[in-house]
Amino acid sequence: MAVLLGLFTGLCFTVICVIVRLLIVIRSGSKCKPGEKGPVCVLVVAGSGGHTTEILRLMESLSQSYSPRHYIIADTDKMSEDKIRTFENAKKDTGSKGQFTIQRIPRSREVLQSWSSSVISTLNALLYAVPLVFRLRPDVVLCNGPGTCVPLCAAGLLLGLLGLKRVLLVYVESICRVESLSLSGKILYHVSDYFFVQWSTLKDKYPKSIYLGRIV
Repeated sequence: MAVLLGLFTGLCFTVICVIVRLLIVIRSGSKCKPGEKGPVCVLVVAGSGGHTTEILRLMESLSQSYSPRHYIIADTDKMSEDKIRTFENAKKDTGSKGQFTIQRIPRSREVLQSWSSSVISTLNALLYAVPLVFRLRPDVVLCNGPGTCVPLCAAGLLLGLLGLKRVLLVYVESICRVESLSLSGKILYHVSDYFFVQWSTLKDKYPKSIYLGRIV
């Protein structure tokens, strides 16, 4: 009985320490200014269809200092890679310099996939996301709603939890979300350093969010 009590006490202590550390990491986001030390390594999460189109519009507004750019797409995404390469080739034609890569991880959730199986597929994606993020060591994770961004943001948080690197999480909710957040948005709202919405109705519901009007 004493052994079980000791194990339970140790587990509770560990959980409390992790929660405290997580809160410290989240609240330190405003002090993190990666651009002050030179180029910013950005990890860009591209979803399929409209998500990729919107994220590339966001990338158009970023300066050349955001380099290298690591685009992450789902392994079942057949179209996003072509869009990304077209976008990056167009930047080169205008004289813009910078390195980019395209990486793939398993999709967290397919369209119409059940919630129960989504948990398993998200955990599977997390197994691929953690070593990838630890290898790339981005300064910023930029995402706009695809389910794939959840395990990648979790991996970015883990870097901070372990004291290896503070990664800024920037989430831009899709222009399609007018009245409510997407599932990814609801999950990442509380842990993102900067959470942008594109409709004032969402700003009223989620006061932590940043509303600048339509930005894509």
